[in-house]
Amino acid sequence: MSIFNQTRLTNSTFKLDIERMQRGWYSDKYFVNIAETLHALALQNYHFAGQSNPLEKQGFNLATIATGDIEVEMQFFNRRSRALIAGVDKALSMLRHCTGYIENDQFVETWSHLQVEAVQDGVMTYYKGDPTQVQPVMRVRGRYRDFALLETPILGALTRASRIATNVYNTQEAARGKPVLFFPARFDAHEVQAADGYAYDIAVRRFNQDYHQEVGSFVSTDAQGDWWGGFGGGTVAHAAIACFLGDTVEAMLAFAAVRPAEIPRIALVDFNNDSVGTTLAVLQAMFNRYKTALELGQADEAKKYKMFGVRLDTSGNMRDVSIPPLGEKHLDNGVNPRLCWVMRQSIDKAWQQWQLDPAWHERAADYCRQVQIVVSGGFDPKKIKWFEELNVPVDVYGVGSSLVSNDSASGTNTDFTADVVRVKIDGTWVDMSKIGRRANNNPDLLPVDLNEL
Repeated sequence: MSIFNQTRLTNSTFKLDIERMQRGWYSDKYFVNIAETLHALALQNYHFAGQSNPLEKQGFNLATIATGDIEVEMQFFNRRSRALIAGVDKALSMLRHCTGYIENDQFVETWSHLQVEAVQDGVMTYYKGDPTQVQPVMRVRGRYRDFALLETPILGALTRASRIATNVYNTQEAARGKPVLFFPARFDAHEVQAADGYAYDIAVRRFNQDYHQEVGSFVSTDAQGDWWGGFGGGTVAHAAIACFLGDTVEAMLAFAAVRPAEIPRIALVDFNNDSVGTTLAVLQAMFNRYKTALELGQADEAKKYKMFGVRLDTSGNMRDVSIPPLGEKHLDNGVNPRLCWVMRQSIDKAWQQWQLDPAWHERAADYCRQVQIVVSGGFDPKKIKWFEELNVPVDVYGVGSSLVSNDSASGTNTDFTADVVRVKIDGTWVDMSKIGRRANNNPDLLPVDLNEL
């Protein structure tokens, strides 16, 4: 369930590997060990036999506790200072379909005995540095051996999705509402694309809600849009230009001629390290086709040659020839503010060099003004914030590997933890957690009916 539609996703979306998950294939082995240990103790009718336990002083008769069937309260939480939560529905599907135990080589489902509370995808949690003060995103009560195997995959689902959602949200804030294209697919295994794209969309929606914007979600693969109904977008890659022997103009004209008009025409202009020169050549060639089609009354054909934008992707170890050197690599190399300003000025004035009848001047000027600048290559929130503070004329940011970053140094660590914080003794829930942890509440937790999943 997300805060945007109040509807939880089900396993028809996730397509979990249920049979192997039920048997611990995706679980850290120590969870397999404890689940099987408790199951064996239950079959032996084992009862707690420890000595000098502090709970005895509270009046509990510990000898009555059937340890193999111990019921626990487990909370799932993270300790990123601000985290945008995603992955909850997938975690709930794991509980719904994989809670239980193996008996006579058959899986016995026991999910109906669980009590579950969870937040919705799209909520925020906050952490101020005290591990005894956390905001759980899920709370599960039930017989521990029935869901012990699920701790590993549940934590993984929450960590991955929440990390990406938070990274995207922070990047979107840095971009001040300009579109952020989701480009990390090439930096990870293809199996994660659907979940990653969903987390990205959750982040964009939350940003729009918080900042009263209408930014769109733009992913690069169809798989990234699978869970929320989106589709991949993109235009011309460097490899495509190589197929046209390095001729970006020819590549763009061919692309425009055969691809549907609704696909934005964005020229990748750094192939020959002369972004401005390449842009001006592409722009004039595309406009000539556009103008000819309109003069022939072919409005639909003209749409194919309407430029949406140009993409700057200069490598960080190179200085584009359009930019005079200043002697400092962070100012000279890669996609830098000066390159963007020169590009904007060159695009806006491009039409003045075309041999046009005066009747076409205003239309040509408008054609150029509407061309957007898309930047990619090494962009993260820090670099985007720098660009925005300088009011660099960028319209769209393409961001890749930084959106999947998960490390303490960059402040992107979103690792989740699960703790048992209470056990049930004689019908009473009793605090039981390791030192430094305790049960916490979160007002965003909602009861979950697993039967609906």
